[in-house]
Amino acid sequence: MEKQMNAVGRRKEAVTRVFINRGEGKITVNDLDYKQYFKLVYLQNQLEAPLKTADAVGKFDIVINAQGGGLKGQAEAAKLGIARALLEVNPEYRPLLKEAGQLTRDSRSVERKKFGHKKARRSYQFSKR
Repeated sequence: MEKQMNAVGRRKEAVTRVFINRGEGKITVNDLDYKQYFKLVYLQNQLEAPLKTADAVGKFDIVINAQGGGLKGQAEAAKLGIARALLEVNPEYRPLLKEAGQLTRDSRSVERKKFGHKKARRSYQFSKR
């Protein structure tokens, strides 16, 4: 049996573990089909993006365990995880994925709230009188 490849993707508070095997292109997220889990088309496209870039659509079965964050963060974390897992399968995909910007971890996250402020940067309303 062929060895199963795995990778981790992170975005904001979301963490996804991606397991990839040769197969017929079935993608499951938390035991659901990815089109059921991510109902919005643009989130489905996020998952498909690395596969389209590497011309690997329909060649791999992918199982994703997603925790934390919201749906958008999970979808983007899964995108990074899939790209990293594809590299483990075939390192020749690297230039394609790198050029498409799919190997870069998006480090942006929510800025913490500061004391004396209403939110991270928003101050309380100032009243002169």
